[in-house]
Amino acid sequence: MHRVLALLLLAALALAPTAPAWAETTLEKIARTGVLTIGTRTGSPPFAFINRNNEWVGFSIDLVEQAVKPAIERKLGRPIRVEKKESTPPTRIPLLQSNAVDLIAGTMTHTRSRAEQVDFSITFFVTGAQFLVKKGSPIRGIQDIAGKRIAAQQGSTNARIIRERVPAAQLREFPDQPAAFQALVQGQVDAYTNDGVQLAGLIAKAPNPGEWQIVGDFYSYEPYGMAMRKNESDFRHLVNVGLMEAIESGKYFELYDKWFGPKGEVPYPLTPEVRRFLQMQVVPR
Repeated sequence: MHRVLALLLLAALALAPTAPAWAETTLEKIARTGVLTIGTRTGSPPFAFINRNNEWVGFSIDLVEQAVKPAIERKLGRPIRVEKKESTPPTRIPLLQSNAVDLIAGTMTHTRSRAEQVDFSITFFVTGAQFLVKKGSPIRGIQDIAGKRIAAQQGSTNARIIRERVPAAQLREFPDQPAAFQALVQGQVDAYTNDGVQLAGLIAKAPNPGEWQIVGDFYSYEPYGMAMRKNESDFRHLVNVGLMEAIESGKYFELYDKWFGPKGEVPYPLTPEVRRFLQMQVVPR
């Protein structure tokens, strides 16, 4: 009798659904491996790009290395290293969701639709979309692009806005910034649209900067944030603490001057309004 009951119990256990394994959080993964893996750009100066010495550098990367990384190390009580993987607008959310990277730190605009899929840090940069054209182009802003061939990056907010606001424009999407700019250089498109600061970065690195100009008022608001997997408040808090401490201590503004100051890679003055906006994001300790 006891043997029959035992066999029945074993059969019941075998048929019972097993409890799902507890998913490892981002902080637990970093604590286990000692590595924070970020997704970032390779051709978006000065945020993240490969320089002449074949080094992967930039403002967004410096913010991770000098602001976010120290905050995580304090919490974990151990040193960690930052590992970089390339991400582009079409790949960055899938890279996060597949656990291939822990943090997107590049030029990603915080939007309400994207926030349904990922979480964002506080804003670390503010810009807006404009157009890059050859000097002498009749395009002076968004009001002039109907019927024109306009390059944009796949999955970008700029492409979405052009599609919605100027459906008569011939929108052509490219996988990354170098490909879009090459199309402009070769005359395949009439203009390339992206955030103004990124267009300034392209001109600064172009072989003949004097051939190009940025035109038009901002036709969008682009607040850049660092993106991470949803519902990991402990990790998001540490990213935010790192950024807030950098703003509060002045480290953020030192890095800004390094990359965007008069002697930086892409001179792009920080307006008093944007400085104040950044400072107002710092909550009390």
